[in-house]
Amino acid sequence: MKSMPAIALFTLLMLPLPWLMQSDYLLNFIIMVLFYALLGQAWNVLGGYGGQFSFGHAAFFGTGAYTASILQVSFGINPWVGFVIAGLGGGGMGLIVGFLSFRFGLKGAYFALITLAFAEVLRILASTVDFTGAGVGILVPLQQTAANFQFADKTGYYLVALALVALGLTITARLENSRFGARLIAVRENEDAARALGINAFETKLKAIALSGAMAGLAGAFYTQYFLYLDPAIAYGPSVSVEALLVPIIGGIGTLLGPLLGSVVLHSISEIAQHLTSSAPGVNLVIYGAIMVLMVLFLPSGLWGLVERIRRKAGGGS
Repeated sequence: MKSMPAIALFTLLMLPLPWLMQSDYLLNFIIMVLFYALLGQAWNVLGGYGGQFSFGHAAFFGTGAYTASILQVSFGINPWVGFVIAGLGGGGMGLIVGFLSFRFGLKGAYFALITLAFAEVLRILASTVDFTGAGVGILVPLQQTAANFQFADKTGYYLVALALVALGLTITARLENSRFGARLIAVRENEDAARALGINAFETKLKAIALSGAMAGLAGAFYTQYFLYLDPAIAYGPSVSVEALLVPIIGGIGTLLGPLLGSVVLHSISEIAQHLTSSAPGVNLVIYGAIMVLMVLFLPSGLWGLVERIRRKAGGGS
């Protein structure tokens, strides 16, 4: 696959970055860019390649985050093991949401709303039951050892985030060049025609949402270990779902590098907005909404689509 050498080169070039930087602030910014690139790539698998727009990816993210934190805090399970199980938990939640949605033919706005409803129901449940810490949340004990998925400085977290993004890019690249990916795109373009060609649309979409949920669950587990705190508003709140879909919309839906590009742009704008409007909480959400409207109106194929058009014109293409 042509994309694999590019992914390997990107990973190798990014590896020494923590040792070249002298600022924890900038390193934290890059870690969060990588984190949201992974979350956006998770959404992109389902929404970009599968055409199933989710407004509730927090359901998968939060399930992975709570799975990892509860296993570690309540049962003493090593967080690296919990990290893997969190991915399975996110994928399992994806299967539940997907089965209940696709089994009854929900698509388009109806599917988007049902995913949003699942995330909200899970937020309410997490706010009431004891094993999630209810409204107080879960505080992960500080034990700074690599074996405990806690690092003395941000370099360790950066390397894990970079590895996760490389994994997400690899999964997406393989998706683009696989039979399953071809079936998924066929379902996205015309589900009825795909069925007429013998494609099992229900099974294809179910696999896609499980894969997307697993990737979001890994992002949730990483978030828990990075911040060592989780509550229902963080895990299942709307801000997670909004950023999960904004990142690929800005970068380019259904493209390999779109979520990574979108994450860089979105969080650069977010940081600037926070510095300029620190006394006005919530203004970043207003800016996100404005960005989404502008992207849909003027750049529906995202920034990566713009790059491709410029490259074609430069090469003499039509």
